[in-house]
Amino acid sequence: NGPVGTVWIDLTEPTYGIHGTPEPELIDKVGSHGCVRLTNWDAEELAGMVKPGVIVKFVD
Repeated sequence: NGPVGTVWIDLTEPTYGIHGTPEPELIDKVGSHGCVRLTNWDAEELAGMVKPGVIVKFVD
């Protein structure tokens, strides 16, 4: 349970990813370098649904 939790989903930008956290109270708080932080259980579920090469789009 390091700072990226139990799962790291690598994105194409270096050092950017979607990951879990061992501290759910930090979700939605500034503290990463552009990553998307989820609970470990949500990150694990998402990782089980995607495969390498899937396109990730962030929309506002």
